[in-house]
Amino acid sequence: MKKKDYRQGSGFVFNKFEAPEKSPFDRLFEVFKELITHTSGDLDEALDWLKQLDEEYKLTTEDYTLDDFVEDLKKKGYIKEENEDDGGGMAITAKTERAIRKQALDQIFGKLKKSASGSHRTNHVGRGDEHTGDFKAFQFGDAPDKISITESLRNAQINHGIGDFNMSEEDLVVEETHYKSRMSTVLMIDLSHSMILYGEDRITPAKKVAMALAELITTRYPKDSLDIIVFGNDAWPVSIADLPYLKVGPYHTNTVAGLKLAMDILRRKRSTNRQIFMITDGKPSCLRERDGSYYKNSMGLDPYIIGKCYTMARQARKLHIPITTFMIAQDPYLMQFVREFTYANQGKAFYTGLKGLGEMIFEDYETNRKKRIRGN
Repeated sequence: MKKKDYRQGSGFVFNKFEAPEKSPFDRLFEVFKELITHTSGDLDEALDWLKQLDEEYKLTTEDYTLDDFVEDLKKKGYIKEENEDDGGGMAITAKTERAIRKQALDQIFGKLKKSASGSHRTNHVGRGDEHTGDFKAFQFGDAPDKISITESLRNAQINHGIGDFNMSEEDLVVEETHYKSRMSTVLMIDLSHSMILYGEDRITPAKKVAMALAELITTRYPKDSLDIIVFGNDAWPVSIADLPYLKVGPYHTNTVAGLKLAMDILRRKRSTNRQIFMITDGKPSCLRERDGSYYKNSMGLDPYIIGKCYTMARQARKLHIPITTFMIAQDPYLMQFVREFTYANQGKAFYTGLKGLGEMIFEDYETNRKKRIRGN
């Protein structure tokens, strides 16, 4: 008896997956964007690195050389000639800056799907503008456009029959909706010298997170606001366009200055939902006194300095501004400081390495948008 072949007529055909073919330019451009982020926007250094990688890994061919790639960067508007006043030479453009932010978003938040622009759900129901799928009886004051016609007609048929159609106020139901909230976020990035100590580049992942968060907010949540500040001996704001060019300096860590600037920014925001994200790897080691001088102690957690940090944490709590600290270090004594700092603010802390930093920040950002965080 012939054995039946159950594979015939199954309707399924399986082929080996083949990724879409990329052009020579696109393949090199992916590497170029990574390099330009690592070199803090230094085009010459990025191209030198690309040349070394090409020599080792044969990224180009005789048909498409590195010179061809540079010419395409010019033609496509990714690099431009600098003015004599700016020192001459070539530099990246705003188009490249946007491409870098987009790449950071794809790398860190790649599983996200775009949604309609707007703000985010809270856990409070009422006369909002995001449907929940739940219904309640119509009450005086409910907006007429929120009445569910289908459900109300159904109630009328059940209550009065279909022979002689009649509808009363008792038949009307409205759909529950969530309020949408606007979020104002300040992201603090530590630029102290320890961000590149011990042979580990910590500033590049921090920059990538900032660029991804900036791209996420501007494209998916345009009603939210994101301000970015950096801190070393002092603190100062930077624009989104500045992010690829951030560099670590010979700085101590003035956490107090960063928190003060962050709170000053958030005080001016009209949003009721405000928060601070702080990315740091080192202990607070610097303060600026009223006379303009600096008090520094890089040896340990100076009681005078950390006392000021706790005071700022409590001030933020009074303003209903939670602080989430992403600590890129796991020294026990530093973790103890962060725990006490977090307790003073009633905020949150994550003790993490560089891997997964972006995912954690996104999760926390999304979570805070689904509830009001004005505090107790």
